[in-house]
Amino acid sequence: MRTLFISCFLFLLTHSVFADTIFKEPKQFIDETFQQKVPKPKVIWLTKKLKSPIKKILNHKYRTLRVRYWGQHNKTAWILEETGKEEPITVGIIISNNHIEKVQILIYRESRGGEVRYPFFTSQFNKTHLTNDHKLDKHIDGITGATLSVNAIKKLSRLALFLHQQTPFSKNH
Repeated sequence: MRTLFISCFLFLLTHSVFADTIFKEPKQFIDETFQQKVPKPKVIWLTKKLKSPIKKILNHKYRTLRVRYWGQHNKTAWILEETGKEEPITVGIIISNNHIEKVQILIYRESRGGEVRYPFFTSQFNKTHLTNDHKLDKHIDGITGATLSVNAIKKLSRLALFLHQQTPFSKNH
């Protein structure tokens, strides 16, 4: 009986430490972005031409063949994932007029570094553009103890800006 109790306690403890923390459902993020007038999702196929710059942005191959996004006028919304230290972080990113309008952490799965969800961090990305060498055009301050999560969000921001440039909603397209 005692062994069963300890086993259950450890399972619950472990499960709660690694449980997903959902700050906003992806559907809710998209609904809010387009004020309930959500356009049909579109897809960018990751062709050979796109795979090379994406690999440079992420420092690894992207694991899918296509990326889904929503677009209207000069605005696109992206729900992307990148691994922080060990687990994926789901991020919603809005691009408008070729700059970041908003970065929001939707689902956080890491046991540490969750401070990246707060506006003091995410608001640094507002009005950021992508340079010709696929870097952000302004410095983003890190957070002590959350370096890998910070880096993941910076990579996703660069990726969303790059992918936006490939859509008909970009001024550059």
